[in-house]
Amino acid sequence: MGTTQPEPVPEPKYWHLKTVLSDALDSEFAVGEILPNERELAARFGVARATLRQALEQLELEGRLQRRRGVGTTVAPPRMGVAVADPGHSWPGSVPDAWQLVDSERAVPPPAVARLLATAPDEAVHTVRRSRKTRGQPVAGELLYVPAASVPGLAAIEPSAGPARARAVLRELQRLHLEGEDRAVELGSAGAEDAKQLDRLPGAPVLLVTTRYFAAGRTAAVSVATYRADTCRLTFGEADRPPAVELLAG
Repeated sequence: MGTTQPEPVPEPKYWHLKTVLSDALDSEFAVGEILPNERELAARFGVARATLRQALEQLELEGRLQRRRGVGTTVAPPRMGVAVADPGHSWPGSVPDAWQLVDSERAVPPPAVARLLATAPDEAVHTVRRSRKTRGQPVAGELLYVPAASVPGLAAIEPSAGPARARAVLRELQRLHLEGEDRAVELGSAGAEDAKQLDRLPGAPVLLVTTRYFAAGRTAAVSVATYRADTCRLTFGEADRPPAVELLAG
């Protein structure tokens, strides 16, 4: 039986345009410079605006471009390294870090988080919202979900709301012996709340880092952190040794 060579698949127009645009960014534009509008770019490169949008979206995903509210599309600076894991593995907030406490309340977690926590679908848990900036720029937002069973002493000292309540939740959580943690990373798109916190447009590419914290043989808390995919290079591992893993979006 004879064999046949597969026919080469033609390169999509938007992918070729992405390569051309990438070269133009390197040679004609400076970091922070605003690109011409879509009509001008489409005319310059002789393509349909739909093809141009696909190419621009891919370049944004790769971190070459940023879409900024009220400004337009600008040339992005090189991605900055952002350490995800705390050295030595510790509870959130137990060692000085780059996160700032924003708020805390009781809320029903998303179904996927409830399954990780093994809580009932309609069971409210404690949530802690934190934000993170690097060089004055917002790079991440986090929601930590803590079931009441993990912080039984909280009810007696619980502040009403705000950063004080968030600190109280974290202090009670830190009373538990941390047995371990696991972490998963996936690509996603920014929802309205995430986009506002990260100063991005809704639908912008983000990196979702889900961390489970284990204590007393069960999942004691779940963190869902949303990082900007256009400016962040996530690193994993201790700060005083080469990163164990690096993830480059795009």
